[in-house]
Amino acid sequence: MNQSTRAIKSPPQPDNGRGFDVARLIAQRALQIDASGIRKVFDLAGTLKDPINLSIGQPDFDVPEPIKQRAIEAIREGKNRYTPTQGIGALLEPLRRQVIDRTGWKDPGVLILSGTSAGIMLAMFATLDPGDEVLLLDPYFVMYQHLPRLIGAIPVPVDCYPDFRLHPERIEAAVTRRTKMLVLCSPNNPTGIAFTATELRAAADLARRHRLLVLSDEIYDAFCYQPHESIAPLLPEQCVLLKGYSKTYAMTGWRLGYAAGPKAIVEQMTKLQQYTFVCAPSPAQYAALELVHGHRVDMSGQIDAYRRKRDRVAEGLRERFEIQPPGGAFYFFPKAPGKESATEFVARAIANNLLIIPGSVFSRRDTHFRLSYATSDAMLEKGIALLNRLADG
Repeated sequence: MNQSTRAIKSPPQPDNGRGFDVARLIAQRALQIDASGIRKVFDLAGTLKDPINLSIGQPDFDVPEPIKQRAIEAIREGKNRYTPTQGIGALLEPLRRQVIDRTGWKDPGVLILSGTSAGIMLAMFATLDPGDEVLLLDPYFVMYQHLPRLIGAIPVPVDCYPDFRLHPERIEAAVTRRTKMLVLCSPNNPTGIAFTATELRAAADLARRHRLLVLSDEIYDAFCYQPHESIAPLLPEQCVLLKGYSKTYAMTGWRLGYAAGPKAIVEQMTKLQQYTFVCAPSPAQYAALELVHGHRVDMSGQIDAYRRKRDRVAEGLRERFEIQPPGGAFYFFPKAPGKESATEFVARAIANNLLIIPGSVFSRRDTHFRLSYATSDAMLEKGIALLNRLADG
């Protein structure tokens, strides 16, 4: 009998009457990650009666009808099975042409994702080893901080306060011999800041000099209230580009995005997808054909509406809050008023039936809070009024 067989047949150890200790089975990699503060507020929203909810970052409009119809047709036609891991060819090819047209890349790899969040995970798992360092601009989207830790890599926040701009000299100062990746998100979550072409050129120069892979998360590219700039054209061999449909078309629950980048990296991401997500949801992939072939979905009205909401928040809060007007997405990241920490201010807000997110969820600091203006104008007006009352004490 070999050792592995003996191990299988060994009797369980007695518990001496103490019962089974489930806690000892939990892996340290899970214990070192807190539950998302965003999700906690989302769950809290379900327990409050008619809260003023400025917490969750998803559009308040519905999926456009042509996309819904494509999905319904796909379901009725039986397109409900697994697709190839990399995605259906009818969607992959036009996306590949789009990437080439927009970036100038010659022969990128492309992978259809189960949401851009999957792309963040797959890109990190495909390229990072234990001990590798990942540079994040602080404030950062929560996943950027936690996913490297699952691999044993080290997230390194780079302070971007008080203006939340891209400061190349601060990034440079954080580079070590172990630095392998720089994560950028523009327009940014949680700040709404959109980086300029000048800022991105400086970041690309730094990445080339230090041979860094740049993970460029551009999920909010359509919600950009100035011309959107991407670092991707500047780094054809050193960039993984992530884009998606969740925010632009209110398809947050459909889980659909795509990654593009060097073929060697995208091939590894595709292999990892086989053993994790398998493939992106089939009906959603077929529905996205409406967006690459149909050309019937115009979102300019919704984006203009969000631009007006942004301007209203900036006008409504500027006298009592320190704010950096965002260039895109649908977030503000104001500083908590007075001497309160953001956690203390958010606690007072929630006690008054207003849901916002403490900045410590997105940052090493606890000085700011995130609010989302992806809501109705009436809800937004209530939120602005209550925030100003709270600021007055």
